[in-house]
Formats: sequence, structure tokens, C-alpha cells
Amino acid sequence: MEHNSTFPIKQNELDALRDEATSYIKSVQWEQGQRAKNKENNGKDESILLYLSRAQGGNGGVEVTSVSKTILALKKRLLPDSVAIPIHLNETLFAVQEGLTLGIWIKDSYYDASGLSSLSERKSVLDNAGKREYESKMHTATAYMLFATAYNILHNLKPHASDDLSVMKNKFAGIPEVSFMSPLKGIACSLYYYDKYLSHPEIVKTDKDVIDFTVVYFEALIDEIQLRKSTLEYTETILDRTYKLESRGVGTDFAVSGWENIFAGTAKSIEFNKIQFEQIVGNRDAKHFARRLTERMLSYDFTAQKNPFQELGGFMPVFMGYGIPGTGKSMLIAAIATRLKEHCDNLDIPFLFHPMPDTLISTFQGGSAEKMVEWMKPLQDPTRLIFAPIDDAENNLQERTAQGVSAGVKEVIGVFLRYTEGAYAVNYGNSSIGLFTNLPEMLDKAVISRVQGRFKIDGARNEKDFVDQDYLWWRKLENTMPDFVNMSDPNDYKYLDAQQVAKNLGEILDKIEKPSEERVLETFVKVEKKYEDDEHMFYAHLYTEIQKIFPFFSSRDVRNIQSAISLRLTDFDLEPDWFSNPETYFKQDYDTKFGMLQELMKANMKGLNFSDIRRQEVVRYLDNVATIADTDFKRKVDKRIAQMNIEVEAREQFDKRQ
Repeated sequence: MEHNSTFPIKQNELDALRDEATSYIKSVQWEQGQRAKNKENNGKDESILLYLSRAQGGNGGVEVTSVSKTILALKKRLLPDSVAIPIHLNETLFAVQEGLTLGIWIKDSYYDASGLSSLSERKSVLDNAGKREYESKMHTATAYMLFATAYNILHNLKPHASDDLSVMKNKFAGIPEVSFMSPLKGIACSLYYYDKYLSHPEIVKTDKDVIDFTVVYFEALIDEIQLRKSTLEYTETILDRTYKLESRGVGTDFAVSGWENIFAGTAKSIEFNKIQFEQIVGNRDAKHFARRLTERMLSYDFTAQKNPFQELGGFMPVFMGYGIPGTGKSMLIAAIATRLKEHCDNLDIPFLFHPMPDTLISTFQGGSAEKMVEWMKPLQDPTRLIFAPIDDAENNLQERTAQGVSAGVKEVIGVFLRYTEGAYAVNYGNSSIGLFTNLPEMLDKAVISRVQGRFKIDGARNEKDFVDQDYLWWRKLENTMPDFVNMSDPNDYKYLDAQQVAKNLGEILDKIEKPSEERVLETFVKVEKKYEDDEHMFYAHLYTEIQKIFPFFSSRDVRNIQSAISLRLTDFDLEPDWFSNPETYFKQDYDTKFGMLQELMKANMKGLNFSDIRRQEVVRYLDNVATIADTDFKRKVDKRIAQMNIEVEAREQFDKRQ
């Protein structure tokens, strides 16, 4: 559902609710449910679960807990000599208070929007249907209040938490129960278990642990709410709006939009092996493309939340690298990530390396879509640069009409298409998805049509490439045992010279005037008889004819051709000193950056001829379309021939043995 209206959360309205929030931190009462008491042995850390289930001290009944008292006790235990409350404890207490305040505001807003307020006033005279509606809305109000509370706590504490929370997650044994009965019970229950964990001697060893545990606990609370949200009714007034917190000039913006959780899956960048482009042999086209991609992403402006290259037409939110197995796809992914990470560290820019997990396809109906949404959500975070590769893309994005394609794959493709174009697609110019595949012809047609830049990953292509590939291997032996490699070097070639990056695409591309694919060539020749290739009608006529041969060719393909031409026009190097002195370009404001790029672009266009570039790019694209369309059919034929050959051979051998 699209969020169509934004409501401000006003600071002065929050100020009026802060006392109520503080009173909950000072004291809540909760009586454990029977199930929670018996939740002693689900295999997780026994002692902690036992501790939680016996929290009553054995005498049952209502117990009063106080988060603020527990935090003071922690201060005494961790830092007995300190007078002030340590900073991490203070940040945590403040974040929990602010989260509760915001949650109460959200709950009040839901009361008014959903008509729950007027039901409450008439509570004593409601008939059965009215009572049912009242209870149902009460549950939804509580769930949404807890969600907003937890979400805001994560927003405020996540930046201060440790990158790796796995140790804390291992200690954590889950939340024994979550109550949606009423807002008061919802808060009491969640704070009660939060407090019990904090008091447990195993959980908090340092003051930083308090922040880490709080993040783990409220992430778990969100997960519990997400699991149960499908049972909630009357959620229309939650899904149709966004609540945005008025900023007080500090920190980043905070907004609650339905049940969306941008923290899902964004904990931290995945680790990767560092690889330099020089270590990759051949693949000139791919290396050049990757270098351009990184320079363009780094031009993103965090204040304006847009990228000047988008305006110039040189940015690719979705691109594809394809080639036969063993030509260096995984190395290329690592090299792009390495280059981005190094520049980001140097320029002090947050970076997220966000590869698609292998375990995305779920056997549960709807499970794959949910996992895919979770994976794609972080790509809409405008506060960092994000590189999201999908390796072996044909596994998760396979042609939907092919025989035996699972429901999971269809769900994943549906989400991919929705988030890359359409109502959900937000692209600030800070994130790029790269599809890497050996089998581009097996990718879904709609997915391929989203690809705005494509390049071949073809590995070593000539003797210089092969001699370099060997050199990278035996050089290690040479380093450890000099003179062991008793072979002579080439006379007229310096190792790795051929692996230098190209200045521009013109250096790499063979001058292609005519298509190589038969049907495309035939069409080309036919259209050339009617029009010159510097007439606009030449292309209009060509596309119409191509569509007769390849019915799936559409206006999106034409847009892709246009973006390939724009890429050529913006195919220039950023000045080297911009990297060594970031103030000259990277740290400038958006308009200055845009102006500087326009100057570079004008200088670069001298010597480029628009109609030549247009012709080359159209030919490359159409050849590509034809190859991808044919390869699938050819593969099926080859497979069938191989099968028939095996049968013939088997018969002959069988006859001999008889």
C-alpha cells in the first residue's frame, strides 16, 4: 500500500506526554502469564529462562519493577566510584523514555483516527459487535504503540551500539510473552521483561552492554510484533500514513510509516575479501564500468539526498555483468566493494555492502516475498552508499514462465520489480544493484528490462592477459624463493601493463558499425535503404521493425538504449586531485558539484559525435537482445542433441557387449 499523507509529530505535544512515559520507567506492575512461567526449556540458555520464569520470587501474583532503579543499581555495580551516571546508561535511559513518549503519542493518534476514542467514551453502552470492535482496535493500538516505541529506541541507540551484536544475541533467550491486551498492559509487560534481563548478572558486564542489550531486546520486540501483525484488524489508519518527527536541529529525521522497519537487515556491512582491479586479468569493459560506477556513487550528496549524475543521465540503479563461468564475477564484486569502501573510509562516508543472501527463497508461501522486502528495504536508506550485488542472479530471478519455477522465485521477482520501478521505487542515487550471471538468457525478461547498464565479464582474452594471469600466480613463488622460477620474461612486454584501466569506453569498444546477429543485420540494411542513420526517423523505423522479430522489445528497451548513450556522454574521469583534496569536489554542496560535472562533461564531449555514439549503442544493445533471446533456445537444442548422442553411443556399446 502506498503511504499518501504525512503527519507531523510535534515536539510540544511530546513534551506534554513525557511525564507519563517517565512514570512507567519508574514503576510498572505485571503478573506473568502461565505460559511464560512454564517457558523454561526451549533449548536456549536454561539459567536465564529459568530466571525469567521464576521472576516472581516464587510467590506468584503481581510484581512491581523499576527500570530506573535497575539502571542505578547497574551504575553502582559497574562503576562504584563514579558520581555521575555513565554516558551509555544515560543514553539508554533517555532513549527508552523518548521511545515511550513517542509510542504514547502514536497510540493517541490511532485512537482518534480509527474511532477508538469515541468507542471508549460509549464503552458502557456498546452491544456485542461494538465491544468486539473496541477490543480489536485496542489490540491494534497497543501493537502499533509498542512498534513505534521500539522503532524509535532503535533509531536513537543503533548508532551507539556495537557493530557485532552476536555475543549479546547468544545470551538473549527471547521475550517470554508480549501483551496486546491494552496499552498499559503492553508497556508493563515489555518493560517488565526488559528490566528482568537488565538485572540478570550474566547480561550486563560493561556499560556498553546496556546499549547493546537494549538494541537486541527491542529488535526482538519488533520481530514479535511483525509475526503477529497479520492477526490485527482495523489497520487502515496505520498503513495509509507516515508520521514524521519534527526535528529539533539534532540528529537525523525520524518517521514511522506503517510497519516498515528500515533497520531490518541493515545491522552492518558483510565482510568481503579486499581485491584491487589490477589483480583482475582481462575484463577491460567490466573494470571500466565498475570504476565509473564507484565514482558516480561517491558523487551522491547527503544533504540534498540526490546525485548530480542522475541529472546528467549517468547513474545506474540496476546493472548487469554477464559472462561464461570462471571469468571473475566474484572477484569483480569484491573489487567494486573494495574500491567503494576505501574511498568511503577516506571521505568519511558511511558504506553498506549488501549482497543478496543465498537463503532468500523460502518454502513457505509468502516467505520469500517477505525476505525479499527485508533485503530491498535498506536500499531506500538515504544515509549511506549501498552496493547490493546479486551473484548467480539466475537462481533467484529466473524466467517466471519456465517450467518448474518455484512460487518463491515468482514472489522474489514481484518484489524486485515493484521496488526498482513503480510506486515503491525510491532512488536517491546512493545505491546500486548489480546482477551477476553466467546465464543472462535465463533471467526473467521483466528483470532484464530493468537493467540500465550492462557489460561483459569475459576474463583473459589475449596472450598479454594470459601471461599476466600466470605472472600473478608465480610472482608469489618468486617472492618466497628468489630464482626458483627459472624462466625468461617476455622481451617487449612489461607485466600487468595490459591490465591498466582504460581512459574511456571508446578505447575498449571495437568500432561496430553493423550488427553481427543475422536478423538484426538484415533489418538494419532494410531500414538504411529508407533513411540515413543521422535522421531521427531511422531509429523510429528500426525499433518498429525489431519489435516484429522480438515481440518483447518495448519502450523500456528504448529507455535503456537512451541511458547507455547518456553513460557514454558522461564517460569521463573525475579529476585525480578531487580524491586527494575532497574539499575541492566531494565536500562541496550539490549545485557546485553539478556545475563542476557539467564543465567536465562539456570538455569531454569535444571529439565525440552524437550520431556515431547513438548508432554504436543501438547496435550493441540489439545484438545483445538477440543473443540473449537465442541462447536459451540454442542451449535447449544442444542439450537435446547431447542426450541423443548419449543414447546412440549407449545402444552401440550395449550391442557390442551382447
